[in-house]
Amino acid sequence: MNPPSAQTSSDFVKPDLFRSFWIAGYESSTHINPEGKRLDMIAGVQHDLRAREDYRLLDDFNIRTARDATRWHLIDRGGGQYDFSSFAPMLLAALSAKVQVIWDLCHYGWPDGLDLFSPQFVDRFGRYCGAVARFVREHTDEIPFYSPMNEINFMVWGIGEGLLYPFTKQRDGEIKQQLVRATISACEAVWSVDRRARFTYPEPIIHVLPPRTRPDLAIAAEQYRRSQFEAWDMIAGYAQPELGGHPKYLDILGANFYHSNQWEIEGAGRLRWEDEPRDDRWRPLHQMLAEVWTRYGRPLYIAETSHFGSGRARWICEIGDEACKAWKSETPLAGVCLYPILDRYDWMDPNHWHNSGLWDLVREDGGLRRSVNPEYAEAFRRTQKGLDRCL
Repeated sequence: MNPPSAQTSSDFVKPDLFRSFWIAGYESSTHINPEGKRLDMIAGVQHDLRAREDYRLLDDFNIRTARDATRWHLIDRGGGQYDFSSFAPMLLAALSAKVQVIWDLCHYGWPDGLDLFSPQFVDRFGRYCGAVARFVREHTDEIPFYSPMNEINFMVWGIGEGLLYPFTKQRDGEIKQQLVRATISACEAVWSVDRRARFTYPEPIIHVLPPRTRPDLAIAAEQYRRSQFEAWDMIAGYAQPELGGHPKYLDILGANFYHSNQWEIEGAGRLRWEDEPRDDRWRPLHQMLAEVWTRYGRPLYIAETSHFGSGRARWICEIGDEACKAWKSETPLAGVCLYPILDRYDWMDPNHWHNSGLWDLVREDGGLRRSVNPEYAEAFRRTQKGLDRCL
């Protein structure tokens, strides 16, 4: 089965999918890193303690939608027992601030002792997702949005490269199949509680090329590039339908894009976004988004994007220009998520901060004070105004 081709219209209308076009993304990784340490990035930046403040800060930039996470390893206590004490304050804070949240149900991490390769992994994930949906339904009548598995393709790569637990090599296909089964289980469990639920599927979009001196690698590079579609194809049943995929599951596609998402195969290096003039093989983001839209015809948003340091301002301006070009080429881009909205530290070194958020974090009196980055903020406001005038 092949993916459908999107139908375009001469009367293009900007999509109105989320509460706001601009989305705040909170770094939510909870995996075990190569040093054997469990990460909890939400707690690491004190977002769990300061969710109410963090959500209310978004109002200064007219952001009314966010990506955030439930933390599977904290909620699921095993044996069908669930502890929502880590999640309830965040949910209530979002409701109080009138922020619509897309909740990641698994952001790389799962409970201790659960074997990724076992049938129990799929079943337990489904039951946990159903429990979360039930808890949300008990607290709000709003239509819920969930991301079942964050970045299946990247997760598989990270596990094989030894970056993410269980650091398993040469089982990429098996892992991807298992994560897709778990995703389908999650959808069914959530729908059994609330049929209105919407699902988003964040995956990196990439551009891969052969080195200029190695045209013989063109086919291999294209095969690698096309691998970006594998998780979406499997969820929809276009590939490996025996996993249980079906087009009904493929709801909203999330395209994650950073400066390192374009590279030459065989370790030759990335195409450098920051160079002037830029490599003429760099593929503009709006063209990459158009390919996704043409291939699937599903609602589409940029689920992660940002840069770091002094490049933050230039990056967001370019993202705004590319969003405008997407609309003008009739790609119905529904949103852009600034990820992370708060600065984050490195997975391997908690003392190394990426300087990538709209808000920097300043140590003060044992806490982390939110301090808006003025250069990034000014560029973002300018970008927002420019995009408002795009069409």
